[in-house]
Amino acid sequence: MLTPDAVFTSISGRWLAQRNGELVAMPLNLQFPLSDRAAVNPIAPPELSDDDLVRAAQSGDRNAFGALYERYARMVHGILLGRVPAGAVEDLVQDVFLKAMPRVGSLRDTGHFGGWLAAIARNRAVDFFRQSKAGLEHFEDSARPDLENKEAKASGKPEPELVLAAIRKLPETYRETLILRLVEGMTGPEIAARTGLTHGSVRVNLHRGMQQLRQILESDASDRVQR
Repeated sequence: MLTPDAVFTSISGRWLAQRNGELVAMPLNLQFPLSDRAAVNPIAPPELSDDDLVRAAQSGDRNAFGALYERYARMVHGILLGRVPAGAVEDLVQDVFLKAMPRVGSLRDTGHFGGWLAAIARNRAVDFFRQSKAGLEHFEDSARPDLENKEAKASGKPEPELVLAAIRKLPETYRETLILRLVEGMTGPEIAARTGLTHGSVRVNLHRGMQQLRQILESDASDRVQR
């Protein structure tokens, strides 16, 4: 049985850990190939600010745009993961940056790059479903809470796919913020800086989203026991 205590105290399966007496979110292991995860979690050079890189990219510097890719790929990946089937995410991440690159010169406020890029990612997800009815059906199947395996049943720990399916039931705002925190491993301040949200909004989204996620996981666990 998947109990609330199992959900909120497991790691690696474990996605919340105790640190200094407080529950701290840890990245989920969603079993993506390591090469794929590395591709969306590269380390960006710290020498230049985002504003400097955006201005350089607007002047045609492809290396600067490559550095922006490194810094923002996790955000784009997380936004898409909450909206489209997992198998489509990697290709769509590339699509988002290919769409953004020729348009970056039209961005008037370089400080809004993250929010601007996030909007492109969300729109690309909408386009994905316009273009693919099969994609919608696949996504709906992936959101069902009946994906557990024998190991998860035996250990009492939440399978990562189950947690992701539960997150996908949340309202869009909470869903996006939780995936960026729990799956992509971004900190609250990093989410705010990358997406353009205020720190207060991120805190509220995480707090309320976690509350609703716990309720969903508890309900799903109860349903599975009854079956």
